[in-house]
This record gives sequence, structure tokens and C-alpha cells, in this order.
Amino acid sequence: MGVTTQYETRPAAATKPVRWAADAVATMREGARVRLDYSAQSLWRVDRMIDDLRREETPYAAVETVLRGFGAYAGEVIVRQTGAEWWASGGDHWIRTPDGRLWDPLDEARLCFAGNGSLRLLCRDATGAGSPTT
Repeated sequence: MGVTTQYETRPAAATKPVRWAADAVATMREGARVRLDYSAQSLWRVDRMIDDLRREETPYAAVETVLRGFGAYAGEVIVRQTGAEWWASGGDHWIRTPDGRLWDPLDEARLCFAGNGSLRLLCRDATGAGSPTT
């Protein structure tokens, strides 16, 4: 029987996305001199970088890993702002916010590259930052 400890802070499903996000932050800092600070505002820069890649007609195969990192980064922004958790099944990763909704920031990064998505807007929707107050 396995032992579960109450000190485990992140679910096992978070391991890969957290690493992908950290790799994206390091790559942007070292290669592009862009600082990503896990804030919702930083997703403006990420959306612009993805848009630039698309406009330059960069082949998808050449940016697949970068997009995965950007998607994981956006997921980490949402996790840190809402207390959401990473979930994984069959090699796919998504986040579940405390209200029970599921979000797929990795797919959203791919949609952004195709010209049909926005990591900034995904974060806004997932965190409720754009919701009117009642």
C-alpha cells in the first residue's frame, strides 16, 4: 500500500506542465530577453510572441515545444491566481479551477498560433477577471 503524505503540495499531474512553464520562462529570459513573471499581464507578451511566430509563417513543427511551454505557462498563471490544479489523462494536461471548470491552456496556445485563441483571454475567463461584479 502506498503512503500519501499531507505535505505534498502539488499533484503529480503538475510535474510536466510546471517544468514546461519554467523552461519557457528561462528560454524567453535568456534567448529573447523577455521577463515572464507569472502575472496575467505577462500573457499579453506571450500572445504577441505567438502572433509574431504565426505572422512569420514559422512551421508548426518548429514551434510545437515552444507553444507547449507557453500553454503550460498560461496554465501556471491561472493555477497561481485561482488555486486551480493540473490534471492529466492519456498524455493530455489541463487545469481544473476551484469552481470545477476544466481549461486546456496547451490547446489554447495551439489555437493562438492558428489565429483563433488568446492565452490572455483564457486567463481572464478562468480567473473571472472580466466578470461584472454584482
